Amino acid sequence: MLLWLSEYLTQFYSGFNVFHYVTVRIILSVLTALIVALVIGPSMIRWLASYKVGQPVRDDGPKSHFSKAGTPTMGGVLVIVAISISTLFWTDLTNHYVWIILFTLWSFGAIGFYDDYQKLVKKNPHGLSARWKYLWQSVAAIIIICALFMNTHDENSTQLLIPFFKDLFINLGPFYLLLAYFVIVGASNAVNLTDGLDGLAITLTVLVGGALGVFAYVTSHAFFADYLSIPFIVQSSEMAIFAAALVGAGLGFLWFNAYPAQVFMGDVGSLSLGAVLGVMAIMVKQEIILFIMGGIFVAETFSVIMQVAYFKMTKGKRIFRMAPLHHHFELKGWPEPKVMVRFCIMTLILVLLGLVSLKVR
Repeated sequence: MLLWLSEYLTQFYSGFNVFHYVTVRIILSVLTALIVALVIGPSMIRWLASYKVGQPVRDDGPKSHFSKAGTPTMGGVLVIVAISISTLFWTDLTNHYVWIILFTLWSFGAIGFYDDYQKLVKKNPHGLSARWKYLWQSVAAIIIICALFMNTHDENSTQLLIPFFKDLFINLGPFYLLLAYFVIVGASNAVNLTDGLDGLAITLTVLVGGALGVFAYVTSHAFFADYLSIPFIVQSSEMAIFAAALVGAGLGFLWFNAYPAQVFMGDVGSLSLGAVLGVMAIMVKQEIILFIMGGIFVAETFSVIMQVAYFKMTKGKRIFRMAPLHHHFELKGWPEPKVMVRFCIMTLILVLLGLVSLKVR
């Protein structure tokens, strides 16, 4: 939006050309999303509290979580609003990637919003049933995948890039569509499962999302792409601006979500942000790197799968004291801030490993 305005104003003053530089718009995108989140955050928290949209706490969970009962949730709306405003302001709105990623944010956010609404407003403890949640996630993912492949003419669009190896691609053909589906839906639910400690899910999302923004930036430049032996994807630089908005909005939300949290993001935030990470990874052809950088998300997800499977097979026995994994460490005696910080440190290491893959080939 503001990019169009700057293009018009350039005819009167050449200094407005500065807004055409992606790096400038990346910085402005971070700042815009951060300021929007910080400004509207307190009002939104008060509004959620006035409607008594409070977080329920599991009776079998860590005792330290009992004090969290009633804390306003559905704060993911704040993140979505801040990302949307910044993205609409600073990206090229003629770029199809922008509208696909915004559709991802809004569609998965709507699913999470309805789930939260059922649980917190309608007082339905189960919310949207797992069957219906996966159905609507699947519908949204299929629409996104169709939009991605209808708008690409790249003959390598179904190839899977193998990191740390130079020019190593595996052409999956139609099976790539299945992979894309699992990346989107899997990432959405992985972030959702990780959202259980103050500041944890949003901090990990900021780290991984920011790194994917770096991939988007270098992928959009022919020189960098050729030098780093990665696919050259025209116009993917706009995804770097979106990633910057995600980072800014995430940091703004973390201001209120840091321990002890004033607000939780709820499913409206976790489902949408997870799906966004998955779609960004597909856009820049870094699906495996997402698996690496999001290692904590993966571990949290597998801890739940293993716990449920083992519980059913052994008729009541458990592998972990509690799943997802962060609760296991809490029940072992780790204070919540310690679990959060250590998981973030591990994610930072994994993100750096992912970024190293750009050069180590």
